Amino acid sequence: MKFSILAPGGIAHKMAEAVSGLKEVERYAVASRDLDRARAFAHQWGFEKAYGSYEEMLLDPQVELVYVATPHSHHYKYAKMCLEHGKHVLVEKAFTVNAAQAKELIELSHEKGLLLAEAMWSRYMPSRKIIHDLLESGIIGTPTSLSANLGYVLSHVERLQNPEMAGGALLDLGVYPINFALMFFHGQISKVTSTAVMSPRGIDWMNSITLTFDDGKLAVLYSNMLAQMDCQGVINGDKGRIEVQGINNCEEIRVYDQNGKMTRYAVPEQINGYEYEVLSCAKAMAEGKVECDEMPHSETLRIMELLDAIRSDWGLKFPCE
Repeated sequence: MKFSILAPGGIAHKMAEAVSGLKEVERYAVASRDLDRARAFAHQWGFEKAYGSYEEMLLDPQVELVYVATPHSHHYKYAKMCLEHGKHVLVEKAFTVNAAQAKELIELSHEKGLLLAEAMWSRYMPSRKIIHDLLESGIIGTPTSLSANLGYVLSHVERLQNPEMAGGALLDLGVYPINFALMFFHGQISKVTSTAVMSPRGIDWMNSITLTFDDGKLAVLYSNMLAQMDCQGVINGDKGRIEVQGINNCEEIRVYDQNGKMTRYAVPEQINGYEYEVLSCAKAMAEGKVECDEMPHSETLRIMELLDAIRSDWGLKFPCE
């Protein structure tokens, strides 16, 4: 598979590191609005071609899968451009700014028969199945609640502070606790309560979200771009609990029984974790699918609708909407 990157920013370097270790993937092209930047990235990571415009790369008939690594505010525009040029697309999270944009892209991918996937990497990792299998085994009994948090000091990152670029904790960090909850609690959400601390520029610095499910389960979620948090997920049952060290990139899984005895479960070694979503895309493309099994369009849309509802409660609307 000929793999290409649109917008060689910080996260694109992590993706390039991942695909560099995959024999199934050919590092083919990179495009930037600055040709010198594209050439430097291509040289650093061994990509065959560099382009000084996104459209020029998309006109290359050999490009197969494009990874869109722009800020959130531009995911819709460039994912749509990729689809219109007949390219399969892997879009960095958060998928789009709002559900309306997501719905339009999903419909376009179905219309053209092209893969469209969200790069929510925790959905694709082996740790997800390990946790799922532990829950199915009954090792903690009946799960009743979970908590999850993600927080880093990101006050210095202009993209995340800027409303014009759809900044804030929710779309960048909050999507991880939300995905953690929805990967393991499968009931319908019956109630959402949330609160946020807003910045002077009008984006959320930190937030707290509580999801109540129609089967009686509860998820309490936090994200914070002003503090380093433990980034832990805990699933509580009537016979014990599962602690996940690192909800965005799981380092270890610990299971505690009712007496506090702890058992550790290791996760497989990885390149950096980004490789799993690319391998899933390659598999889906080979099978002629328009979505990946690990992150189907229905889940992407469900989460975007939830994010919209939460932001509506806060009165947060981005200028790019």
